[in-house]
Amino acid sequence: MRNLFILLSAFAIFGCSPTEKNEGSSQMRTEVQTYLDSFNAQYQLLSAEVNEAAWALNTHIVEGDTTNAYRNKVASAKYAAYMGSSENLGRAKRYLDFAKENPDELTELQVRQLNHILYIGAQNDQSQKALIDERTDMETKQVEQLFGYDFKIDGKSVTTNQIDSILSSSKNLNQRLAAWQSSKEVGKTLKDGLSKLQQLRNGSVKSLGYPDFFSYQVSDYGMSADEMVKLNEKIMQQLWPLYRELHTYARYELAKQYGVKEVPDMIPAHWLSNRWGQDWSAMVDVKGLNIDSVLATKSAEWVMQQGEAFYKSIGFDALPKSFYEKSSLYPLPPNANYKKNNHASAWHMDLDKDVRSLMSVEPNADWYETVNHELGHIYYYMTYSTESVPPLLREGANRAYHEAFGTQIGLAALMKPFLAQNGLLPANSQTDTMQQLLKQALNYVVFIPWSSGTMTHFEADLYTKNLPEDEYNQRWWQYVQKYQGIAPPLPRTSPIYCDAASKTHINDDAAQYYDYALSFVLLFQFHDYIAKNILHQNPRECNYFGNMEVGNFLREMMKHGATRDGNELLKETIGNDLSAQPMLDYFAPLMPYLKEMNKGRKYTLAETI
Repeated sequence: MRNLFILLSAFAIFGCSPTEKNEGSSQMRTEVQTYLDSFNAQYQLLSAEVNEAAWALNTHIVEGDTTNAYRNKVASAKYAAYMGSSENLGRAKRYLDFAKENPDELTELQVRQLNHILYIGAQNDQSQKALIDERTDMETKQVEQLFGYDFKIDGKSVTTNQIDSILSSSKNLNQRLAAWQSSKEVGKTLKDGLSKLQQLRNGSVKSLGYPDFFSYQVSDYGMSADEMVKLNEKIMQQLWPLYRELHTYARYELAKQYGVKEVPDMIPAHWLSNRWGQDWSAMVDVKGLNIDSVLATKSAEWVMQQGEAFYKSIGFDALPKSFYEKSSLYPLPPNANYKKNNHASAWHMDLDKDVRSLMSVEPNADWYETVNHELGHIYYYMTYSTESVPPLLREGANRAYHEAFGTQIGLAALMKPFLAQNGLLPANSQTDTMQQLLKQALNYVVFIPWSSGTMTHFEADLYTKNLPEDEYNQRWWQYVQKYQGIAPPLPRTSPIYCDAASKTHINDDAAQYYDYALSFVLLFQFHDYIAKNILHQNPRECNYFGNMEVGNFLREMMKHGATRDGNELLKETIGNDLSAQPMLDYFAPLMPYLKEMNKGRKYTLAETI
């Protein structure tokens, strides 16, 4: 610290010649680099400790056992104490102030790291230690309550995989309603905790100048909360005409499937295969493209191996042995005396070689796609964990990049040529290409009003507008109806409900769901570029498998981590800014088909959003 004040005084009082300035610059860079090297080493060590504690908390949940919760609390407190210490926040601020006054003195890489120290420190500020500790305790409790919850149907305990299976396949509306209601009961137990987290999260970031937690999370993109909400609304507007056609089609087709004569204006939530209505693809079975029947003859381990084989075929390394040894990849046995987080996730434990995934893989199409998605995160971790990327910046170019790569590979792994080459479809399989495109749209297009609409707007209200607790469920369903055109099967306006909290991201990955919406836009931009410029194939029927040039393209974007700006990297790599146009182009043939199918049908969504 002392050297910094001496240098600043020398510049201010005496000035310097060009030679002296270069010497001073070298000294300052050296001082900053010494600090950053020390910080990165401690950051990597503490990240490993807190990740190990969180891993135990998420993979071994025993009702009434507080051992893992205590371990997580201790590790989180230690991490927060360092990341939010007055010394670290103060040094980072002073170095950045110096850089602003002397823009050529520090390197861009140094400035990026200093900014990231402030960003991480913002929600760990030890001047508010009591508040930070309370927030950590509440977040831990919410995770345990959500994933330790005993879901029941007709008094019998069920897993979320079993709930999802009913919603994916049952034609019995009473059975579906029971499954859907069961999936939402957990929200009641999480409501008070969410209300406390709302205040704690907002309070934890204000000391460093953020008005609320949503604004803090959005700032990682260099945007304000209002700018992020408007960007998501723009994406929705671009896709809304197609979504409106899909919504009308779905209402009538689902009514037909369930034998309901009077088609409702809004889709009853329990009619859909997904608990939150974010994916409707299960309603369409593409003849000749149903891989569930093939996967049913395989093991969950085989699904994992196929995912790894895809990445290896385009030039990525084999997964480290430790990945399979340390990950939790499959459902717990029925007689297990503990539970685990059942939401798929990828973990970069030590910001280096220790990579893991938490899943409950079963041999079906949903998990097949999920495996490819989660491995996208894993290979992103592995690719940027090099000496050229300091641990502080071992993240995506922005958060949407991380989601985009995995989802893109998930899309590629379901392309007909790929499936045929890998034995999941007969080589001569005949399929209806329009039905195939429809099924994809019921996944990717349907996801946008959920992510850009319901989730983004609800969480913006939760934090930026301090949404009152007794209005949670009312506001939630207001957005579900407005953006998704979905209605609850039974009244949900009672303040005892908190259906939003049944979504894990509301509890433990807060105010970031727009990442997924932006990632869908990015993935179609990446996919469009690969199909047209590398493979020279139709984007709707292309095959990445075995193409090293595809792997090189992906690695070139992945290897930088967060040392590069995401928007600049996108423009440099594919020549375009963020745009939903490639996604619109991909699904363009579907519009005339849906309009023909919907002739004479009643549209119940507004023409514009």
